[in-house]
Formats: sequence, C-alpha cells, structure tokens
Amino acid sequence: MKMLLVRKFRVLILMVFLVACTMHIMIDLLPRLERRGPEGRPGCSCPPPAAAPPRAAAPRWPGKHTLRILQDFSAEPASNLSSQSREAAERAAGGGAGGGAGGGGAAAAAGRARRLIGPGAPRPPPPAGNAAPLAALFQHPLYRAALPPLADRDLLFNVNSDIRFNPRAAEQPEWQNEDHHEEFLPTGETSIDSYPNWLKFHIGINRYELYSRHNPAIEALLQDLVSQKITSVAMKSGGTQLKLIMTFQNYGQALFKPMKQTREQETPPDFFYFSDYERHNAEIAAFHLDRILDFRRVPPVAGRLVNMTREIRDVTRDKKLWRTFFISPANNICFYGECSYYCSTEHALCGKPDQIEGSLAAFLPDLSLAKRKTWRNPWRRSYHKRKKAEWEVDPDYCEEVKQTPPYDSGTRILDIMDMTVFDFLMGNMDRHHYETFEKFGNETFIIHLDNGRGFGKYSHDELSILVPLNQCCRIRKSTYLRLQLLAKEEYKLSLLMKESLLKDKIAPILYQPHLEAMDRRLRIVLKAVSDCIEKDGYDNVVENDFNTDVNTVTTER
Repeated sequence: MKMLLVRKFRVLILMVFLVACTMHIMIDLLPRLERRGPEGRPGCSCPPPAAAPPRAAAPRWPGKHTLRILQDFSAEPASNLSSQSREAAERAAGGGAGGGAGGGGAAAAAGRARRLIGPGAPRPPPPAGNAAPLAALFQHPLYRAALPPLADRDLLFNVNSDIRFNPRAAEQPEWQNEDHHEEFLPTGETSIDSYPNWLKFHIGINRYELYSRHNPAIEALLQDLVSQKITSVAMKSGGTQLKLIMTFQNYGQALFKPMKQTREQETPPDFFYFSDYERHNAEIAAFHLDRILDFRRVPPVAGRLVNMTREIRDVTRDKKLWRTFFISPANNICFYGECSYYCSTEHALCGKPDQIEGSLAAFLPDLSLAKRKTWRNPWRRSYHKRKKAEWEVDPDYCEEVKQTPPYDSGTRILDIMDMTVFDFLMGNMDRHHYETFEKFGNETFIIHLDNGRGFGKYSHDELSILVPLNQCCRIRKSTYLRLQLLAKEEYKLSLLMKESLLKDKIAPILYQPHLEAMDRRLRIVLKAVSDCIEKDGYDNVVENDFNTDVNTVTTER
C-alpha cells in the first residue's frame, strides 16, 4: 500500500512538471503566433477592413491581442510612468495648426516643448545669409590642413578595392550573434562603391582620424542610421543604463540610447555625476561638436524616432527585454530592460503612444578585426560620494603623469588636452577610460566614445573638468587656433552648432541655453590657455603640430 502511494505521488509530480513545461512553451510561442495573421496583421484572422478615406500618418498601435499580452506585464503598481496620453499627444500634434490665438505665451511655450519630441514636427529653417557659416568654417585654412602621407601601416584596414561585399554571407546563423556583426565574404570583381556605408566608414579609419573631412560615406551613413530597416534588437551587456544594439537590413549595427529627459531638463543639483542620466541628444550633439572642433574622433551619431512595437518588441530575440514591455495607465507602450540604474517600472521608457526618440551611434569595427586598447584616464574621478581622486588634491599631479608611459613621449598628453577641452564644452564629467586602436600603438588619436552624460547643466560650468589643462599647460597649436576662431563673431560656436544640429531628423537637439553655455565655456578655455602662456611662455605651452605653413590671418599669436 505504501509503495502504491509513492508511485501515485511520483506520477502526480511528473504530471505537474509536464503541465508547467507546456505552459512555458506556449508563452514563448505567443509573440511568434501573433505575427502570423493574414496580410501581415498581428494576431488577427478577421477579413480585411473596408477601404477608409486617407488619414494623416499616425504611430502604429498594436492589436487587441498584443495589448492583452502586454497588459500581463503591467501588473506592478509602480508601472505608471508620467507620460502623456494618446489624446494629449494628438492634441500636441494638431495644436499648432488648429489652435487659436487665445492660448497666450504659456500655450506657445507648451507647444514648443511638445514639438521637441513630436513626430513629424517642423524644423526651423537654416540661417539666412549669402553663405552658411558652417560651410565657410570648413573652407577656412585651419580646416584644410593636410594629413601626413598615409602608408599601409597607417591604415586600419588594407583593402583590395576590387573585392565585392557579399551580403549573402550575412545570412548565416552566426550573423544573428552580435559578436559577428561585421564579417563579410569577399567575392566578385565590382568596385569599393558596392560596399555599404558602414563598411566604407570602417575602411576609411587611419592613424590620424576616424573619418576624413569630406568623406561622402559619413553623410550617407548618417542617413542610413535614420532610414535603414531594423531587423533585430538586443540589450547591450555591461554599462549602468539601458542601451540596445540594433542591426539593420544592410547588416550594419548601431548603439541605441533612448530618450530619458526632455531638452530643457537640467541634471538635478543633488545628483552625483556617476548617477546622472545618459542623454540621447548629448550623444548627437557630441558628434557635431567633435566635427566642428575638427577632431573627428566620435563615431557618426544620428537621432531617430523608433516605433517601440514594430522596431523593438516585434524584432527582438532577447526574451529578457521582451518581457519588460507593458501598457501604462496612460495607454502608452513602455519597457525598461535590464541594467544597473534606472531599469524598473518606475523608470520605464514610454512612447507616445509607441514612438520613442533615441540616438543611434554607428559601431566601430569588430574587436576580432581591429583590436582596441582601453586606457584608464589619468584624471579619472573617484566615483565615490566622499573620496577625492589624487589629481584633485595634488596640484603637481601632471608632472607625475608626464613621466609615465605613454604620456612621457609622443602626442598622447596633447590628445588628453583635446579631450579635456571637448568634455568641458559639453560639461561631461564621466570620462573614466578611453580607447585607442591597438594597431597604431601610442602614436594615434583617442576615440571619444560614450558622451551621454554631457549637456546636463547649462547654468553651471564644471571647472574641475579643466584641471588637466590648468595643471599641464599644454595644447596643440591647431586646437588653440581653432578655439580662437570659434570665439569670433563670424564663426561663433553656438551658431555653428545650431546650424549643424538642424540637419538631424529629430532637431532641435539642444536647448538654446546649452548653446549659449558653450560660448561662455569657450571663453573660459581661452582664458586658461592665456594664463598658461603668460606663466610659461607661448612656445612652452602651444605645441606646433602643423606639417606645413597654415594661413592664420584670422587669428593672432
């Protein structure tokens, strides 16, 4: 009798296990089943609706079956992120055309705030004048200085221009893995023009720059980041905040940082720099600032409006990401992913109703093809609430750095000064490490990656970012002359940035006070260099890096 009970108990346990397995399998199959409706309509077996009169383009809204699935994930009581309802978003889109004059200044300001993130919002016209200031800047002699002649050892890749990129190689299963996103199979005999723009960007990298000043592939790549179909999405491992790896139809990849703050929001004064939000518009603005400074060390970045349902949830194979989608009480699609900070229902990313802004940064070549070396920034902050870093308490810290490889020779210390100026203009305090391409050794530039914590405060200038420049009193002549040029009224930095950023699809990118803050910070940088020259002499501070004479009539020593 006892044995019989034991057997019955085992059978019961086995039955429960089988039922549980069946339920898990059905849950995993739900997202696939809902995509198999006729005529591409997810989860719907009903006949096609009758023809309706044409309407203005509206964000795609998931079917009822999809909503029912997503609502299962919104049971947590804290899932209500403050977000506009669909009706409010529609009013924002239509308010500019149909609104009367009775709203006053407050209504106009609210309209401008909504227009910052509204899909299809009109962008301001480019500045009037005989010639655009940005075009005039790039024609200036300081922006036409030639690089040293490039030998094979100065190129990241030595490419046979007669080899053809074969996209069919990307159809192999390995391509679905993010670690193999840039392998390709060379076949045929067509020219390098057949390569996708992301590959043209990669093969254009050399010892001195990520891309050349007038490389047409860069503008084409920026357009690809905005227009290419997204075929798969996965969460990026590591990092403190949510980032997504997006793969495109042409097999290129980009890093997506979603919008977390509106343009006019400042970092709260009680936030530590290491817990600040990463801003998508800061990544976009950093690329344009880097190009205006003629560093060309930030990979191409563009803004894009992404449909969270069709371009993220429906194409991801990352179950951890898929399971964090839900419907907010305001009837908006939301998700939060997995990361160290701000990945919870309280900090969910919500669309309007399922459209969300973000930045897309083009990937650098895969590490298996072009290894990069990671260096600890000598002026790294302590990342501690109470402790200070050594450079914050030792005024002679730079002398110690200059005796340590690779800062004891070559141009690395000057690269650090360039990066210091770049970060100070943005207000970026989060530069703990930097990377270089291993192939070029120590004689190469620093890649300016991960700029999302810039442009957080326009009302405050963080002078501690300039400590490397103040301690070392060294700067490239080319950098110094360009900074002087950008301080002149005809080449005013804020106006150049405003013009450059208007080209982005989600413009305006920066709130006007951020643009004005850059002019103010530029004057602070020039004053710091001037103080160093007065103390140590021009020749000891300004390093001549020009290979040939450059016409500098617009600037004076």
